[in-house]
Amino acid sequence: MSEDPFVAHRSLLFTVAYEMLGSAADAEDVVQEAWLRWADLDDAARGRVLEPRAYLVRIVTRLALNRLRTLARRREDYVGEWLPEPLLTSPDVADDHELAESVSFALLTVLETLAPTERAVFVLREAFGAPYDEVAEAVGKSPAAVRQIAHRAREHVAARRPRHRVSPAEQAAVVDRFLAAVRGGDLQELLDVLAPDVVIVADGGGVVSAALRPIVGSTKVATFLSKLAELNSAFEAAPVWLNGSPSARVDLGGELNTVMSLVIEDGRISRIYAVRNPHKMSRLDAETVLSR
Repeated sequence: MSEDPFVAHRSLLFTVAYEMLGSAADAEDVVQEAWLRWADLDDAARGRVLEPRAYLVRIVTRLALNRLRTLARRREDYVGEWLPEPLLTSPDVADDHELAESVSFALLTVLETLAPTERAVFVLREAFGAPYDEVAEAVGKSPAAVRQIAHRAREHVAARRPRHRVSPAEQAAVVDRFLAAVRGGDLQELLDVLAPDVVIVADGGGVVSAALRPIVGSTKVATFLSKLAELNSAFEAAPVWLNGSPSARVDLGGELNTVMSLVIEDGRISRIYAVRNPHKMSRLDAETVLSR
């Protein structure tokens, strides 16, 4: 007996929904709703589905688009900076460069600046390579309109994403230097590993304390980070794989406190995304399987 198409493509469907929404919890809800719609089809109706993968992606895209429009209004009232929900991933995700880049914090935060339909088109076309006619059917636009939307979204993202791709090995080496400096409270080493115009963006969601606006500049960021260890004797900083990239986690008193996704350019950290909102920590106990 062959595997049910929904089961076979579930990790893909989650990945599509997550890239569109930036929230694992919302992505899971979308996938569950898509499953209910698939399960409601009788055998005859399923038999008429010639391309189950495209059909299921279309359902997930439409559901995610509806939710994205709702979330956009909700995020306007969010306290402080909003960041994506981090995922604990296997180091193997980094072997698929396109997948790792498509779920990276750097890209997901840029996608937040797109309109919902633009984001859906970009994700389906650029991250998953879906043909224009499939994308058009998924978002309810003509293929010609989708081509224009894709071009506009591509230019928007290209102007805002990191310029150079960095190998996982180089990322890991810089993360190790960064963590050693943070653990030791070494201000000079932090200044050496941070880019002069580094930015740290923190997300506390109004639940825990966090800077409400980005902190800019290596001196300010290094001074802030160098004091972490001296403020709490039970402070620990360790490497972890988040969203397909070497990242960092901070524990205080044996409890997870913060996770940090780091953007590295020219051997230095140019951006730090620090998630502190405990409601966004639910996917850090077990690895999430992602696929394209």
